[in-house]
Amino acid sequence: MASDYYNEYGGGPSGKRRRSLVMRLVDLVLTLVTLVVGVTMVLTYFVPYVDPGRVWFFPVLGLAAPAVYVASVVLTLYWIIRWRWVRAGVMLAIVVAGLFKVSLFWRPEIRRSYAAEAAFDRGAVKVMSYNVRSFYGEDGRSSVDDILRLIEEQAPDLICLQEFNARLAEQSEEFTLLGEKYEIAHFGRTQAPDSVYGSTLTILSKYRILRSDTVLTPSSSVWADVMVGEDTVRIFNNHLRSTAINASDNQFITSHQFLSDTARETKIRSIVTRLRENSVLRAAQVDSIAQVVGATRTRRIVCGDFNDTPMSYVYRTMARGLRDAFRECGSGYAHTFRGFYNTLRIDYVLSGGFEPLSYEVLSVDYSDHHPVVVRLRKSS
Repeated sequence: MASDYYNEYGGGPSGKRRRSLVMRLVDLVLTLVTLVVGVTMVLTYFVPYVDPGRVWFFPVLGLAAPAVYVASVVLTLYWIIRWRWVRAGVMLAIVVAGLFKVSLFWRPEIRRSYAAEAAFDRGAVKVMSYNVRSFYGEDGRSSVDDILRLIEEQAPDLICLQEFNARLAEQSEEFTLLGEKYEIAHFGRTQAPDSVYGSTLTILSKYRILRSDTVLTPSSSVWADVMVGEDTVRIFNNHLRSTAINASDNQFITSHQFLSDTARETKIRSIVTRLRENSVLRAAQVDSIAQVVGATRTRRIVCGDFNDTPMSYVYRTMARGLRDAFRECGSGYAHTFRGFYNTLRIDYVLSGGFEPLSYEVLSVDYSDHHPVVVRLRKSS
């Protein structure tokens, strides 16, 4: 009786055989998963180097890169624990190769307070980049006063706003007060010369604005030259082509809402198609903008909503020769878009001729984006 009980619940030869069979099945399944994850991870390393027009699914891989990397680490640990050295070795090589990309998404917490250091540096330039979503919150109400009060509290020296709604701004007393402290470069004006209606990108500066112009359409890329001390600094404000992922798509992706098989397939095809088409358009935009940025001989600061992750052709092209404030002094996992599981960093402050001192994403819900605040110091 005792022997039967022992064999039935895992003891004895039959129990060992059952456990061995289960582990073999688990190993077989995870081997297939490892193959898929490993190949996908390797492909993501090529995403920043390939124009989306050539390989349509690469932008989608770029979105999934952090999750795929975490899966690769977990699978590597599993095979090490299982003493399967060939599979562990291959996955370990893939993970180590990805270490050079980790700082694009995550940086360890560092005790040293760069923000405190920058606060005492009188030569530091405080920059804010913020997609304000036309000053409308998720509840559909105007958030213009909240955003303008936030700007007042932060008191940045330079501000790049995307999706700027001039009509709502002009109705706010806070904006009138803000105009007394900042020079403002408006773009895309469609009314009389003294009106700011129709602006979609706006640059505000505590420094004197010398000149300004448009790189692409006023809703895509603009610049302004400002006088910082004895130096002319060119500020680029960008809002690249949207992914066209709307609230309905975001709900479908994040909440796994029920749809019939046909409807689900149609929805997924629609999302992928829009991602592909808009990725190609963004790539064309960034090729034009990066050419102008690269030809700029003065110190420069490049801000904006790129609508693409750090693992993308768009980011690599725009950031070439520039310093990403997050990569140098950010901490933890930073996301700037309030959607898609709060995993996307698509708003940036890049610079040339400056040393980044601090990086912060402000956790406010006045828009579908978070504002990015950075302190920069002129480098020699």
